[in-house]
Amino acid sequence: MEISSSHRAIENLIAAYAEHVDSGDFGAVGALLADAVFVGSGAPVRGQKAIEAMFLDTLITYPDGTPRTKHVTTNTVIDIAADSRHATARSYFTVLQALPDLPLQPIAAGRYQDQFECRAQRWHFTERRVHVDLVGNVTRHLRA
Repeated sequence: MEISSSHRAIENLIAAYAEHVDSGDFGAVGALLADAVFVGSGAPVRGQKAIEAMFLDTLITYPDGTPRTKHVTTNTVIDIAADSRHATARSYFTVLQALPDLPLQPIAAGRYQDQFECRAQRWHFTERRVHVDLVGNVTRHLRA
C-alpha cells in the first residue's frame, strides 16, 4: 500500500473512533479496536467484547443513545515504518459536550498515541493510549 493511501486509511480509523463514540455505538468501537489493547485511565483492556463493555460501563448515554459529545481530533502526525506494515500516530483530542440543561463546553482534552498494523491490505489499530491532560466538568459524561 502506498504511503499516501496508508496515511488516509489511518486517518479514517482515527476519525471512525470519534464517530462511533459520539454516536454511542460502543459495539462499533469494540469492533474497531478488536485487535488492539486500549490503555486509558484504568487497567489496559483487550478484545472486542471487553472494550465494548468498558465503554458501556464508563460513559453515560442519554435517551437519544449518545453521550451527547463531539470528539475533535487534531494535530495528527502519522509515521509509517520502513516495512510499510506498521505505523504509529499521535494526535490531540478535545471532547465537547452539550445537554438541554448544560451549555456547550469542552469537558476533556488530551493526546492519543496509536499503533497500527497493515494485514491483507487493511490497516488495523493494535494499540490506543489515551492521555487526558485537561479535565473539565465530566459529571454528565462519566459514570461514578
